[in-house]
Amino acid sequence: MSAPALTVYRLLLGLAEPLAPLILWQRAISGKEDPKRLRERLGYPSCTRQKGPLVWMHGASVGETLSLLPLVERLHTQRPDLQLVVTSGTATAASLLARRLPGDVPHQYAPIDAPGATRRFLEYWRPDIAIVAEGEIWPNLLLGAKARGAKLALVSARMTEKSAHGWRNYPQSAAETFGLFDLILPQDDASARRLEDLGARVDGRLNLKLAADTLPADPAAIEAVRAAAGGRPILLAASTHGGEDELVLEAYSQADPDRASLLVIVPRHTERGLGLANMARARGYRATLRSRGESPANGAIHIADTLGELGLWFRVAAAAYVGGGMSKRVGGHNPLEPARLACPIISGPQVRNWAEVYAALQALNGVTMVNNSTDLGRAFTWALSDSIAAKAQAARARGLVDSQAAAMEAGWALIAPLLPPPSDEVMG
Repeated sequence: MSAPALTVYRLLLGLAEPLAPLILWQRAISGKEDPKRLRERLGYPSCTRQKGPLVWMHGASVGETLSLLPLVERLHTQRPDLQLVVTSGTATAASLLARRLPGDVPHQYAPIDAPGATRRFLEYWRPDIAIVAEGEIWPNLLLGAKARGAKLALVSARMTEKSAHGWRNYPQSAAETFGLFDLILPQDDASARRLEDLGARVDGRLNLKLAADTLPADPAAIEAVRAAAGGRPILLAASTHGGEDELVLEAYSQADPDRASLLVIVPRHTERGLGLANMARARGYRATLRSRGESPANGAIHIADTLGELGLWFRVAAAAYVGGGMSKRVGGHNPLEPARLACPIISGPQVRNWAEVYAALQALNGVTMVNNSTDLGRAFTWALSDSIAAKAQAARARGLVDSQAAAMEAGWALIAPLLPPPSDEVMG
């Protein structure tokens, strides 16, 4: 018998489900849903399920779904007998996955966690195993998948204190929900402790973001950017949020008053591009927009308001400020993406989402931490004036990334037994 809170949850969502199409359409109007694929959110498929066993992998947004790519690639290579499907909840993640997933691996939007939508999704896809990244816990989906015989794995699990506090208010529901999983691999010790306190059985550790693939880049685009820079060193501000861009511009003016370098700003949300260009122009800079096809050669500041190109910018930058670290609300972004490409890393202090990784980087002297625009300006100046030291710092950060290969192998060894047996064993 389900915990009372779960029973109420399922009842309320069932009663509210008739309103789901209207709510989804309103979200689409506000840009929060893909209007062409709303039926997927109601559990209706938009692509064909092939015969045979199926692995369903899910992540909430960009970071979670991209962290699954190493597993996708490994399954795709080592278990070609399995069909794979990857789901996410955001349009940005869908856009990036369209570029990064193997051609025969479909992406679908995850269904809302209402009884009808989850039933339609599960009856069509019939997953043999569901691999969920980080903390995307939807009880109706999980209960339905388990009832249909699927194995469940929660990998690279992240449990914040805020989330744990919410679950503690419903201990019976927490125990029942986390008890559904056949395998739980937290990404850090703090998450492991919180999950165990909620009654979960923890089987090891795996942080997929530490083991993720290197971001791709088009070699022709790299050469084109370098040519457009005309020999100028490139400073990068990656995945910035509102309020950070002003600090970046101020730091750039301090570090390079003669404008002998090129500053590239990649906003976390691309729709902010034009506003950033206007902000730079108001400060007297010539600014160009990548989304409009404008060349970096024609300005001191280039706003790279496009998706999926961070691999390009990390490859050409003399140093990168990783955004989100100046905002308590955001809590920092992934420093391992530049580390994999040996790009010197600069970050603000608000990095709770990546606290253990930043602590490890600091212990290795593999990152420069800054508190304000003055500190950031000094860090930019250092990267421009002492490239040897900056590259040495980046090499230390790269070493931390390289050390994660064994952890990935250990995680794979725990996941592999949950997979359906190879088709020749099934047939034999």
